[in-house]
Amino acid sequence: MSQRNTLVRSMHDLGLAAWFGGSLMGVVGLNGAASDAKSPTERLRISSIGWARWSPVQFAAMVTHGIGGVGLILGNKDRLAKQGEARTNTNIKLAVTGAAIVTTLYSGIVGKKQADHIGEPVEGATEASATSSSGLRAAQGQQKVLQWLIPAFTATLIVLAAQQGEQQRPAAGWLKSAIRR
Repeated sequence: MSQRNTLVRSMHDLGLAAWFGGSLMGVVGLNGAASDAKSPTERLRISSIGWARWSPVQFAAMVTHGIGGVGLILGNKDRLAKQGEARTNTNIKLAVTGAAIVTTLYSGIVGKKQADHIGEPVEGATEASATSSSGLRAAQGQQKVLQWLIPAFTATLIVLAAQQGEQQRPAAGWLKSAIRR
């Protein structure tokens, strides 16, 4: 008997897609556009406003992905008990998900530190100017790394999810069924 997990699989995948896509667009699009603002004192403000608007959606995406992931684990508990490769993939996904959550939350904390310096001239959202304060300079240095770790971790989760989907396919698929005929 086939068991379908369409709702939780959709939650898992849509939450992850929003988390990955929003993070990547924020780094490339939002931070990049803020860097092009004419006034160096406006760049940080523009970036901070955009990230503040995105944060609730990103949090919802993370929660949706997490609920979907738990649902998939529960729905596939028999398979995970029998298939070592699927169990290993799930454990790796759990570790990477934890790293992505911690990185995303820490990035938000660092972003709030940056927002405390709105009005200081900067080259970009993560690039200090010669006159940037040491506190802003430190926050921007951290954010420069964090902003890329989030899409890297979430992209890894997308690949692991694809691999897990492939693990559910029967061995030799079409060939096996053709031989049985």
